Amino acid sequence: MTTTTVPPFARALLAAAAAFAAPALFAQTTPTLAETRVTATRFPELERTLPFGVSVITADQIRASGATNVNDAIVRLLGVPGRQDLYGGGEYNLDLRGFGTTADQNQVVVLDGVRISEADLGGTRISGIPIESVERIEVLRGSGAVLYGEGATGGVIAITTKSGSGRQQPNSAYVYGGVGSFATTDLRAGATVGGNGFSLDANAQKRKTDNYRDNFASDSDAVSATGQWSNDWLRLGARLAQDNLDTGLPGALTAQEYAQDPHQASTPNDHAHIRNERASVFGNADVGNWQLAFDAGHRTKALRSLNSGFPFDYDIAADNYGVRGRNQGRIAGLDNVLVLGVDVDDWQRDTLGSFPATATQQTRSFYAKDDVILAGGTRISLGGRHANLDKNDGDSGISDGQNAWELGVSHPFTPAFTGYARAGRSFRLPNVDEFNFTTPGVALQPQTSNDAEIGARFAWHGGQLDARLYRSLLKNEIGFDPNAVGPFGPFGANVNFDPTRRQGLEVDAQHALTRTVGMRVNAAWREATFRSGPYAGNDIPLAPHATLAVRADWTPVANQRVSGGVAWVSSQHPDFANTCSMPSYTTADARYAITYKMAEFALGVTNLFDRKYYTQAFGCVAGTTTSIYPEAGRAFTASVRVQF
Repeated sequence: MTTTTVPPFARALLAAAAAFAAPALFAQTTPTLAETRVTATRFPELERTLPFGVSVITADQIRASGATNVNDAIVRLLGVPGRQDLYGGGEYNLDLRGFGTTADQNQVVVLDGVRISEADLGGTRISGIPIESVERIEVLRGSGAVLYGEGATGGVIAITTKSGSGRQQPNSAYVYGGVGSFATTDLRAGATVGGNGFSLDANAQKRKTDNYRDNFASDSDAVSATGQWSNDWLRLGARLAQDNLDTGLPGALTAQEYAQDPHQASTPNDHAHIRNERASVFGNADVGNWQLAFDAGHRTKALRSLNSGFPFDYDIAADNYGVRGRNQGRIAGLDNVLVLGVDVDDWQRDTLGSFPATATQQTRSFYAKDDVILAGGTRISLGGRHANLDKNDGDSGISDGQNAWELGVSHPFTPAFTGYARAGRSFRLPNVDEFNFTTPGVALQPQTSNDAEIGARFAWHGGQLDARLYRSLLKNEIGFDPNAVGPFGPFGANVNFDPTRRQGLEVDAQHALTRTVGMRVNAAWREATFRSGPYAGNDIPLAPHATLAVRADWTPVANQRVSGGVAWVSSQHPDFANTCSMPSYTTADARYAITYKMAEFALGVTNLFDRKYYTQAFGCVAGTTTSIYPEAGRAFTASVRVQF
């Protein structure tokens, strides 16, 4: 790996990592390591043996934080920067490794093993997943291209529901009710029933709020149900889910409007309705030394919206099929784990209205990964994927075959300390909204990235830490350049940028300070820059250099819990010339909960110090940031949750 110049902030993170890890390095006894298994690897694997970083959020942590949806949980608990989308339903554009406006196209979202990332620029909606149904969220840091294919350079967000975990759930039920600032009401309910190998899980939620801006009221609801049967070697099931969002679209504000009144709307008559539906069947079987699995999913997304008097409507239908197997055995006296899989994805969008159009994408992929575990515990992993992709919008298209590969190694130097490293190649082709809005006569080329990472895990009694340095060197990165010559002149076009670079340091740490106080720290330093060309040395727009999230949980007495956190995101530039800056921001949240018999009563607050800030801005005029989407001020929530 090429030597990286580490700035003072990163050196401070390394010092913090060393401080957290000191108990592991000098402990006189062998620590008890939690057997944490992750499923973002397509089959459950021990986290401490993997040659890459994975951040895990559990259902208990989500509930203690008071997070209202998956985006909220990832931002609060992991400090991942998120940019508010244009709708009022709590959706955020999460950015794992500094891709700015194209973050959604450079990371993959998976729900219970089924890829749900969209093949256009419309964004992947995950806030409609019932939050009470989530068992855990795993964020695979860095390239997941071998296991998940196109667009996984930045990482993978794998969401696993309680029914999707494969773990036997006891018969139970819950109801939740919350009220809060901005006329917010939040209702949730769910149940799990079963016996003799059968089980049925159902969840529902409804959330209404006026939100903090004019014409930003939203009404969202979601339902999901999973039925399955299992015995000691076979599991079969089916899932159904639906979510809806009705919302106003208040529009962006100028800097002057934001300073005068951040609550106002610039588009008081715009609105949108989004409807998602998902259906899938799945199966798992243990046959000899093989673990076999299949998933088949169908989902639809319908958007109906009015933007400055103009309707914008479309329907999306997507089908995903996957078959995979994992064989664990011994070859030449060594433990060996072989994973083979096939993915088939079909996606179609029908744009309605006066200018109807149909866009399609088909992907056919095969992947293989083999891990050899040596006698001393060293794990060597080699994997590859070949994908054939075909994309078409009716007038033009692109077809190509692409390969991804990775080589990784991890080694347990002591029971408390594991080092790891990996290198690989990932790729992305332009999507259906990109390849047809280009500089005339210039076709977009595939985006490729050479990725490298080195890291270490420490564990000690009561804590653990994962620190990693990474670098991704991209060629032909795909994005929108507002200064390029496009179909309508010098007003912007989708282009292949000159070479770019992502590099940085990430630290994840957890520690039980006492039997009643726990702490979690997630910190990152990043550089996302152009390596050459007219923007050489400049930052990628909307990619902050540093983030820090610190959370703590305190149980002062039995049946009481206090939790809270502080998150800081550094300044960032909304423009390619880096002449404008969005200010850094710090937010804090807190929650107090008391349990009495079957009920939990809680009071929570977000943006505790009522900071005025924004996460999303698109414009720069005469050195002043504009096109601003303000965030909410301080907000309270009171809730009760009853578990049966």
